[in-house]
Amino acid sequence: MTEKIVLTQSDEATSAIFGAFDANVRMIERAFDVRISNRSRDTDAGDALSVVGEAESCALAARVLEYLKRMVGDGESLSEQSVEYVIGIVRDGIEDGESGFSRDVICVTNRGKPIKAKTIGQKRYIDMIEKNTVVLGTGPAGTGKTFLAVAMAVEALRDKSVSRIILTRPAVEAGERLGFLPGDLQSKIDPYLRPLYDALFEMLGGENYQRYLERGTIEIAPLAYMRGRTLDDSFIILDEAQNTTPEQMKMFLTRLGYNSKAVVTGDLSQTDLPSGQKSGLAIAARVLSGIDGIGIFEFSERDVVRHRLVREIISAYEKYERSEAQRGRGSDGAKGQRK
Repeated sequence: MTEKIVLTQSDEATSAIFGAFDANVRMIERAFDVRISNRSRDTDAGDALSVVGEAESCALAARVLEYLKRMVGDGESLSEQSVEYVIGIVRDGIEDGESGFSRDVICVTNRGKPIKAKTIGQKRYIDMIEKNTVVLGTGPAGTGKTFLAVAMAVEALRDKSVSRIILTRPAVEAGERLGFLPGDLQSKIDPYLRPLYDALFEMLGGENYQRYLERGTIEIAPLAYMRGRTLDDSFIILDEAQNTTPEQMKMFLTRLGYNSKAVVTGDLSQTDLPSGQKSGLAIAARVLSGIDGIGIFEFSERDVVRHRLVREIISAYEKYERSEAQRGRGSDGAKGQRK
C-alpha cells in the first residue's frame, strides 16, 4: 500500500474539500478505491490529507485533491457535479497542462457574482471567443454555450469594446411569421427569446437591462429581422442556430460589420426543422472550418454543468441513437442481400 499526503491551506479549505458529511471525499474514495483521512497539524497552516491505496490510485486521487484545493483557493464552491467532473478529467488524463478551469473572471453579475468557466471545455470556448471574430459553438444542452457568450458580450459592452449587443434566434415554431400571435412585436417574440432575457437579467439586473433596451444598446429580435442590415461595432449572438436553414445562416454571417464579433450557438442533436431540411449550423461548421478568424468549438457531455442526470440523459440518448443508426445500416444491408 502507498500513502500520499496533500497539504491544505486552512481548516476551512479542508472542510470545503471534504464537503457536507464528507460527501466529496467519499466520491473520490469510490472512484479510485482509496482511503482518505484528515491528519490535523499543530499549526494554523491547514491540514494534511492522507490518501492510502495502490500506488497509481493514490497518485490519481491526490491529483483530484490538489485540483479541488486549487478551486477552493480560487473561491470556487465545490458541488457534486464539479467534483465528479474533476474525477473524470484526472482519470482520463486531460487536465494536464491546464491551470484550472479558469482563474479569470469573465464578468460580474448585477448581484456581484463572478462568472467563470466551470470546465476545461468552457475555458477553451471563452479563449476561442476572445481570439476570433466569429465562433460557432455546438454541443448538448447545459454546457453554457449561450450563457457564456452573453457574459462575454456584456463584458465587451462594459469595457466599451463594442457599442451594442444584438441577440437573435430563429422562431422556428412560428415559421418566423409571428403575425398571427396576439400583442405587439415584443410580446410575440418573447417566448422564443426568453433564455436570452434570463441571461441578460442575471448579468445586468432588470433596471439596467431595461435602460439599455430603451436606448437601443441591447437589441433582441428574431432572425428574420436581421435581413438587409450591416451590424457594425456590435457583439452579435445567434442562439439555437441548429434551427436555421443554410440560407438563413449565410444571411446572418454576412451581416457582420466592422469592429464586430459574432457567436453562433446550437445543439445539433435537437433540431426542430422539418424532416429532410438541412441545418444551417451543421453546414456552416463544415464550410467555414479552417478559415482564419473563425473558430469552431464542440462541447461534449463532460462539459454539462447542470444536474448530474442531464449529463447521463445525454449519454443515454447518444448511445441509443448510435445503436439505432447501426441497426438501420444492418437492416439496409440485409435488404440488399435478399434482393
